[in-house]
Amino acid sequence: MALTVPLPREPFDDGRARWYENALGWATSDGPPVQLVTGLRFDVLELPAAAGQAVLKRFPRTGPVALMGRRVRMLVAAGSAEELPGLLDWLEWGGVALDLSALGTGGRMAAPVPPGQGTRDARGTAVWLRPPEPGHEVEPTLPALDGLARGTGHGPGLVRLVEAAAAECHRLRLRSAAERAADGRGQPLAFS
Repeated sequence: MALTVPLPREPFDDGRARWYENALGWATSDGPPVQLVTGLRFDVLELPAAAGQAVLKRFPRTGPVALMGRRVRMLVAAGSAEELPGLLDWLEWGGVALDLSALGTGGRMAAPVPPGQGTRDARGTAVWLRPPEPGHEVEPTLPALDGLARGTGHGPGLVRLVEAAAAECHRLRLRSAAERAADGRGQPLAFS
């Protein structure tokens, strides 16, 4: 009986993990799909795609932004996820049902297709709307709290970004409720 030595296998990730690790220096976890580890170099602010698109129109310069299905994921400074609840309270959005969340330490997000590598046909594959740039540190471009800002002031701070995201999430929620009421699928809002 001949001994066979198994050949090393590349993970089924289309080279995604290597691209993120080598070109950007970002931590990944096993897939498929390959996951980007949050809380180390960046956190993620996550909101509905319609609300995210509206925020992107208001702020033409942000850090990297990805789209995964019907969710927009905006990269923000590491540590921002733990600040989100207090920040929403401070901005007087506390207690309002918003479809706005954050991924921080110990979190994972699906790794979008690297820029220039095309998109896959599979629905729900993550893609970059505003990709990171290889060879450039991502941290200085990320929205952060003003006291923690490491950036050059080219984009919004975390407070402005969260304020806009909360407003757009709330606007989307109100619009959806009004549409359901008009279709007879829900009750009209008391103040409409």
